[in-house]
Amino acid sequence: MTDDLRLPPIDAIVAAALAEDLGVEPEALLAGAPGLLDRDVTGALLPSGARLRGVIRARQDGVVCGLPVAARVFEMLAEAAGVAVPDCFPLVPEGARVGAGNVALEIEGDARVILAGERTAIDFLMTLSGIATRAADWQDAAGPTLRVLDTRKTLPGLRVLSKYAVRAGGASNHRAGLYDMVLVKDNHIGAAGGITAAVAAARAAYSGLLVQVEADTAAQAAEAAAAGADFVLLDNMDDTGLTEAVAAVRAATPVDGRCETEASGGITLERLPALAALGVDRVSASALTLAPPLDFGLDLDGDRP
Repeated sequence: MTDDLRLPPIDAIVAAALAEDLGVEPEALLAGAPGLLDRDVTGALLPSGARLRGVIRARQDGVVCGLPVAARVFEMLAEAAGVAVPDCFPLVPEGARVGAGNVALEIEGDARVILAGERTAIDFLMTLSGIATRAADWQDAAGPTLRVLDTRKTLPGLRVLSKYAVRAGGASNHRAGLYDMVLVKDNHIGAAGGITAAVAAARAAYSGLLVQVEADTAAQAAEAAAAGADFVLLDNMDDTGLTEAVAAVRAATPVDGRCETEASGGITLERLPALAALGVDRVSASALTLAPPLDFGLDLDGDRP
């Protein structure tokens, strides 16, 4: 797990997810809505004040991510409904590896809150743990010299949490969006009048941002490095092309500068050790944030998987 594991603001995301399940507007979760628990028509059959105690248990081996998000689901639901917040006790650290059958979270409190929030909480936990598990597996395979990064290919509305999960698994984040790094691609290069002109224009317009240039050949990669790019994105290259491009970037980078190489396109888990051996600095792949969920379930007190 990475040391940089700060949870991003999540209330709007959690409210939207709960509202979807309860058939209300997200504002009801953010502003408070007495009677909200009646929207769970089955839970409404429970006696008022009924309590439950249970555990959320992993049903597959993997990396746990999303425990504070799951806890916030129950907390927000209880606060909005005006009832006592259930007690949630994480039993493993965020980003820890667990085996099938291990308990990740204990919960005790209002039965209607727990049952109404169960699906949303577990869906977050499953989705984020799946991403964290794949991120951990990929970074382990890449080894200590090759950094594995995600991309902007995420489920709409879940980007900040998806990237949080990547960090929980020990991999790294690429740019968050269109606003925090200049990524110069083919169409930009053509419109700007070439790679050197594009890098110069990026520096002039956004002096505080990192600049990355996409290259299809070793010659383009060398020009980007010589122009002062921070990163060169080596797109869909085979091992021979990557070897040539890495050498070209190193030779063309100014003595007082630094330009890292990043392979993207056609990246697989099995290919990572070879890419590390070629001297590539970074790889980026959408496979991290599009990982399948890791299965979890809620077992009530005394239940077994």
